[in-house]
Amino acid sequence: MLVELSIKNFAIIDELTVSLNKGLTVLTGETGAGKSIIIDAIGLLVGGRGSTEFIRYGANRAEIEGLFSIDQDHPVIEKAKALGIEVEEGMIIVRRDLTTNGKSICRLNGKLVTLGIIREIGQTLVDIHGQHEHQTLLQQERHISYLDSYAKNKLELTKSEYQTLYKKYMSVKQQLEQMNKNEQELAHRLDLIQYQLNEIEKANLSPHEDSDLLNEKFKLSNNEKLYKALHASYNSLYGEGKGLDWIHNTLSHVEEAVGIDPDFQSLVETVSNCYYLLEEVSFTLSHHFEQLEFDPHRLELIESRLNEISLLKKKYGPTVDEILEYAANVEDELDTLVNKDDRIQNLQKELNAIVLDLEVEAKALSQIRKQTALQLSDAVHEQLQALYMEKTKFAVELKVLPNGRFTEEGVDVAEFFLSPNPGEPLKPLSKVASGGEISRIMLAMKTIFSSGQGITSLIFDEVDTGVSGRVAQAIAEKINKISEKSQVLCITHLPQVAAMSDQHLFISKQQIEERTKTNVRQLSESEKINEIARMISGVEVTELTREHANELLLLAKKLKTKT
Repeated sequence: MLVELSIKNFAIIDELTVSLNKGLTVLTGETGAGKSIIIDAIGLLVGGRGSTEFIRYGANRAEIEGLFSIDQDHPVIEKAKALGIEVEEGMIIVRRDLTTNGKSICRLNGKLVTLGIIREIGQTLVDIHGQHEHQTLLQQERHISYLDSYAKNKLELTKSEYQTLYKKYMSVKQQLEQMNKNEQELAHRLDLIQYQLNEIEKANLSPHEDSDLLNEKFKLSNNEKLYKALHASYNSLYGEGKGLDWIHNTLSHVEEAVGIDPDFQSLVETVSNCYYLLEEVSFTLSHHFEQLEFDPHRLELIESRLNEISLLKKKYGPTVDEILEYAANVEDELDTLVNKDDRIQNLQKELNAIVLDLEVEAKALSQIRKQTALQLSDAVHEQLQALYMEKTKFAVELKVLPNGRFTEEGVDVAEFFLSPNPGEPLKPLSKVASGGEISRIMLAMKTIFSSGQGITSLIFDEVDTGVSGRVAQAIAEKINKISEKSQVLCITHLPQVAAMSDQHLFISKQQIEERTKTNVRQLSESEKINEIARMISGVEVTELTREHANELLLLAKKLKTKT
């Protein structure tokens, strides 16, 4: 759910922070007070199209930030992990800034992300349904996923098996298409990789050869310094009056002390060990500097070899090991191209076998979907009946993709059809006219799908336009039903919907120093009665309208207690 929303310098909103609760939150207020602007801000926060026109006059940027509380199995968790973003205690903070130069800055839990990522994540957090908004439910390409979500338990295993096969099918198909490329292009590729392989093999590289040669080059280049260092070290230890001589004298004096006090025996052993160890070091140093020889010819050979390797690195990789790995890959490709016909034949056989298995799984998917389509139609009819649209017809049409095509979803294309009035033919849902009817239709669909979609928050922006009376009460009850499984924010002009709210926010505007400012205030129970009375009367609030408002609130409490 959306726990808190902060808006700054957005349209006529100067600065406001709104805390939101579970269940149904309604936003009411006079026309133009800024109710829809708050919804616009939420839409922008979750990836909506931005514009500099949204920035409050005189400000440099508009800032919108939302804190969302999500379940541990919410799809946002995996997406955030893939982006290297930590999600602690099930909290996601989404922030979006709009600047006057047209830039849009997006952050997810403080980390900069692209607008595309915010939009992708936003679709799983918030679903905004307005009178003229482009809704996911009206997008025909999404209907198959809605149908599948309705049959999730029945379909899950079959669909998983199909999609595993589909991935394998696409992989083999792509390999086959690559093999069937233009013959001339393949011939050029064959010549190129043959040349590259010959060049690398001719160099006769060894693993880690470049690093080994660089180490040897460094030693040879500093041969004189090394000789001086070793010789000086040896001279410091060996010779009359040098290090070993003094340690030997120390040993003699300590041995004399032991003759007087045996407690110094451990010192004798320590000094003795040091003496013999350093004596061994002096012999080793002597051996090394006597063996040192400067070989200018060897240095030239190393330089030449490193230059040769450097040329290969420019073509095939930054290290010798990566050059050798490139050669191995090229060798495999060469083998594939040389034996192209056999490889194509084997791939085609493999593809044919996968297609047969895919057809079986796709058929099983289609069968489940056909049964589900009928069940979904019945469920929608039941919801529409509760909204006084008992004569409306709804159907799910399933078609099979032409030419034996497969998609990740199977071979089916689903589309929702509707006939609002008796005698009218079924038409695509996306082409049904807007107004009171579409409001009820959408509510019926949302009631069925809201829990299955995993949407954190649903927002209805004046979806109750054009209805009244018993239909208004039915819409109020339906919105309340949806709010039991998803947080619902609703801008409404219907007192019946307002009475059902768990949280009632009143939006108002005031003029301060010739600037308009939007305010949001949560209403108390008594204030809620007055606001609903205002919604009933339209102008003047009387005792009668207050009584009516109180009756609506009591009725709402009874209905909510029953559910």
